[in-house]
Amino acid sequence: MRNPINRPLTINEAANALGLSVHTIRAWISQRRLTHVRLGRAIRVLPSTVEAILRNGTVEVAQGSPHDHKRESGI
Repeated sequence: MRNPINRPLTINEAANALGLSVHTIRAWISQRRLTHVRLGRAIRVLPSTVEAILRNGTVEVAQGSPHDHKRESGI
């Protein structure tokens, strides 16, 4: 039996995990911007794909940015 944590996600579950609309996920799939699995007529997104999107889309905070000064001074 497959571990439920690693099971492929429905489009709705993938959209919720990414904070996007179902329409966006479907558009990305049709544009082949999102890796997916077809199981007959069902479309699933692997959890590793969702994790990669989050990991690759993460922008780190730059040290010494002008916004750091505002936070430190309470502005």
